[in-house]
Amino acid sequence: MFLAAPFAYASIGDILKDGILIYGGGALVKSIGPQLNDFINTLTFNKGVKFDGYTKVVPIVSIGNGTRIGAAQVGGVTKAAVDRVKAVGQLEGEFNRIRAQALIPIDSENPLQQFKRVQGVGVTAIIDIKL
Repeated sequence: MFLAAPFAYASIGDILKDGILIYGGGALVKSIGPQLNDFINTLTFNKGVKFDGYTKVVPIVSIGNGTRIGAAQVGGVTKAAVDRVKAVGQLEGEFNRIRAQALIPIDSENPLQQFKRVQGVGVTAIIDIKL
């Protein structure tokens, strides 16, 4: 019983910390998303590989095991399709010694709720932040 309280406290603390990081990470992506989008568009333009269409930066949310924070630029040929994207869902799986990650533009920021893939939109860049 003596050890149960510290473990329960640590679990609650970890849950709260994860929640703060997820909320804070999503809020950070929303607040600096337009600047990141402009930066990526300038970078690809200067290298001669600009995306011809509409783009924006959204959070990456994990679907399944683990909680991660990230951001991605998505692009599509219609503004309406890009505007429907709220996040990029990240699915991971393993087959023998091969690991795969699927990055899917989705219409919800919460993958625990119902979401749909947004057709006509793809991931054009992955963004990470050095801590």
